[in-house]
Amino acid sequence: MDEKVGIGIIGCGNISGAYLKAMASFPVLDIRGIADLNDDLATARAAEFNVTARDIAALFADPDIEVIVNLTVPKAHVTVALQALDAGKHTYSEKPLGINFAEGKRLAEAAKAKSLRIGAAPDTFLGGSHQTARELIDQGVIGQPVGGTATFMCPGHERWHPNPDFYYEVGGGPMLDMGPYYITDLVNLFGPVSQVAGFAITPRTERTITSEPRNGQRIPVQVPTHVAGVMAFANGAVVQIGMSFDVAGHRHVPLEVYGTEGTLIVPDPNNFGGEVELLRKGGAFEVQETTQPYADGNYRSIGVADLAHAIRSNRPHRANGSLALHVLEVMEAFQTASDTGRTITITTATERPDALSSSLIDGRLAR
Repeated sequence: MDEKVGIGIIGCGNISGAYLKAMASFPVLDIRGIADLNDDLATARAAEFNVTARDIAALFADPDIEVIVNLTVPKAHVTVALQALDAGKHTYSEKPLGINFAEGKRLAEAAKAKSLRIGAAPDTFLGGSHQTARELIDQGVIGQPVGGTATFMCPGHERWHPNPDFYYEVGGGPMLDMGPYYITDLVNLFGPVSQVAGFAITPRTERTITSEPRNGQRIPVQVPTHVAGVMAFANGAVVQIGMSFDVAGHRHVPLEVYGTEGTLIVPDPNNFGGEVELLRKGGAFEVQETTQPYADGNYRSIGVADLAHAIRSNRPHRANGSLALHVLEVMEAFQTASDTGRTITITTATERPDALSSSLIDGRLAR
């Protein structure tokens, strides 16, 4: 087994619990400390998961920490990641990589200049169901890829999140919040995006929180909350996408993938598992056996574990900076297309990440 890699976590909000719980599944990860601007929050998380709460400066200064896992709010992602690079650490951020393409590109250039790695969520595309869908596409089961649909629509996160403000601030909105799951999975399935067209609207300028403890408070909306568009992929496929915080309900599945010989129903890309259904031309939908691992559970941090193994084995990691920057450019392009009335050509190129099965030994993540 590879030598452990020291991990420091910055940001102890809602998502940190999922990371800390999942990290216990990956022996390569050695959590050396967690930190937050709110010391009480860090202390509580540390007690919950039996790790050490430390201040942020101490994590950056610790020579035994090789990777900073950045779980701060989106508008702080690049600032914290740049600090990690300056401290000589690799860095892995929650999604999105940054709140705009320009700052994401600056981060990528800084990492390249320092010969350090960057990565970013989502890593759900490494889940067993999504890897199974990819395997079926790569085997040619659906024929030549033609297109698909990607749909996330809900009434808004103020219904359940205790502090939903950042979802409606610059850096928030349904595209930057949920788009990374869908677009990253589609790049996993199809490869890179070449062009984007779209529309983005803001039906309401403020929201009323209905969750506790702030039930009844109003918050301003600074970003579009309903985005509809089309992505043209380099492989020729054309996919319709809809991301919204303004829809009471719908009957669309999260992902459908179309080919000349069949159709795949791909489960929610915010999860690692779920049923993959295949319809062969002239037949009916049938649930496919998921032989890939990581299909039953929440493995949020598998991207960090893959990064750690990649550092030790000197190979590319899958949830990498190139992929995250490409997805960020695609997401921003919907707003640009809406503002200008033009189809936007994507300037970044990225490779499909290696299939996860190439790094499995007895069903466990390895080199």
